[in-house]
Amino acid sequence: MEDNPQEHVEPPATPATPAPEPAARPPRPRRSPFPAARWEAARRPAGRPVLATVAVAAVLAAGTLTMDRPGLGWLLTGLALAGVAAAASVELRVRPDLSRCLWAAAGIALLAVGAVRAADWLYAVCVPAAVACAVQALLPGGSVRAMLAGALAGPVAVLRALPWAGRGLRALVPHGRPQAAARLLASIGVSGLLLVVFGALFASADGAFAGLLARIVPDVDLRGVPGRLFLFVAVALGALGGAYLVAAPPRLPDPAEPRRPLRLAEWALPVALLDALFGLFVLVQLTVLFGGRGHVLRPGGPDFAQYARSGFWQLSAVTGLTLVVIGVVARAAPRTGRLDRAAIRVLVGALAILTLVIVASALKRMGLYEDTYGYTRLRLAVSATELWLGVLFALVLVAGVRLRTTWLPRAVLISAVLGLLAFAAADPDRFIAARNVDRFERTGRVDVFYLSELSADAAPELVRLPADRRADAVAPIRQRLQRDSWYSYNFGRARARTVLRP
Repeated sequence: MEDNPQEHVEPPATPATPAPEPAARPPRPRRSPFPAARWEAARRPAGRPVLATVAVAAVLAAGTLTMDRPGLGWLLTGLALAGVAAAASVELRVRPDLSRCLWAAAGIALLAVGAVRAADWLYAVCVPAAVACAVQALLPGGSVRAMLAGALAGPVAVLRALPWAGRGLRALVPHGRPQAAARLLASIGVSGLLLVVFGALFASADGAFAGLLARIVPDVDLRGVPGRLFLFVAVALGALGGAYLVAAPPRLPDPAEPRRPLRLAEWALPVALLDALFGLFVLVQLTVLFGGRGHVLRPGGPDFAQYARSGFWQLSAVTGLTLVVIGVVARAAPRTGRLDRAAIRVLVGALAILTLVIVASALKRMGLYEDTYGYTRLRLAVSATELWLGVLFALVLVAGVRLRTTWLPRAVLISAVLGLLAFAAADPDRFIAARNVDRFERTGRVDVFYLSELSADAAPELVRLPADRRADAVAPIRQRLQRDSWYSYNFGRARARTVLRP
């Protein structure tokens, strides 16, 4: 019997295990420049207090804002808008902190300038500054990036507030009883019609009552209706956006750290060379910078116009560019090592101190120019701006000593607001008129045409001129004075009417 050898069975081939693929890196989250990407919707619809105060602010703005000249209506509208934010805070139980209240007070103070000063050019600067204060009151940001994001949040908040307000309006109408809302609207319409009809009859019956109504009721001009409607809609949307920022504030971005901080040699070399250049300029030009009238009036020296114009604007440009350089260094220079911190204090501090000397030089040049050729709005505003830049460099010195810059952006905005309020308190148009009248009493030279272009704030000083020149200076101002209603009251114009009364 033949043995059957067992067949050798090959084990099944094990499939080769593929090498594990490297794990894919998760995509880096994209940072949206708009704060709406980090915005959560409001949990509750707009309530009755918010909707009522929004309506009051919109009606008040449409009836009292004077677009051609500043007046009391701007302050009243600002107070009404602050009331909208307060109503939203109370309704949603949001406890405002002290800094928000101070920012709101600063914005209202800037709007109050329109009830005190008649210079429309000054108020054109105060209104945007008041808006910036309102943004800080609603969305306080401590960095430049957060401030920009807060400014961008305003238009986005208006869009998000529309459905939020719509839900609130629908909640006011009882379910299944829309006729109640219709009756309320009809009652409001009938009330307005009755007031118009009977008010017109009483006004036609008594002249004193007609005069009282003329001062109380805003002038109704059909040609101005589109503008009033625009004010109503614009203020209503702005008020809704502000209330929504209280109800559902966005999360502002934190200050972004530089991706790769500069090494000491990378930033210290250009700053050190800049320090040397500034120091050389100050040493060589000491007689030019602070020589004053002796330098200008000496034989072969420049005249006053050449002395001021050839240097002031260049030195002002140096001041602004130096702020940019310091800002880059403050953001990109590391502060980890002792040597890094010492280099920042020495090099940036020296640059700031030398720039303060240049600021003083620029102010001295402009001061000599104004004493010789007279004061104007442009010269005074530029001098005030240069003085504010000097304050900024003082803040930079403090930040360099402390080696902390997180507080600096907000301090810059605070200094700008306080400086603008101080500038308005100084009554610039009256200051310009007073200095030019003083110059006329010393030299006998005065630009009457320019003085006549000033606002009514200058009237108390212009009456000091001799009779012939005074008539030419105040006649255009007297012609521009219009009758003010209670909502367009302005202290500067009221004072000018008293001073220029025949």
